[in-house]
Amino acid sequence: MGMISEFKDFALKGNMVDMAVGIIIGGAFGTIVKSLVEDVIMPPIGMVTGGVDFSNMGYIVGQDAKGADILIKYGNFLNALIAFLIVAFVLFMLVKGMNKAKAKMMQEEAETPKAPPAQEVLLTEIRDLLKK
Repeated sequence: MGMISEFKDFALKGNMVDMAVGIIIGGAFGTIVKSLVEDVIMPPIGMVTGGVDFSNMGYIVGQDAKGADILIKYGNFLNALIAFLIVAFVLFMLVKGMNKAKAKMMQEEAETPKAPPAQEVLLTEIRDLLKK
């Protein structure tokens, strides 16, 4: 098997395609969450804190050779932290819902009696006939 055909088999497996779709959707979801944090959540928080724009918050640690300030931008970090917490919460709720649905499905499978295999049914019929 050549290297190209091996790569083709690897790349076109169902799991690989599903993972690629998940990564693309995850990236789009990250963009939505970033917008939610920066455009919806942080402005009211900034208004409550006296009009502070968190994305511009920083701590000056010194100046470079040209005289420009060197900043530690903790405001951007706060925005990223809030975005992470939102994504983590949504993923937690998603996994929790999937686990609940999986447990319910497993419970339903356990409650429904399984039909015996065909061999066992035939052997039971033969046994019953021999008893008669």
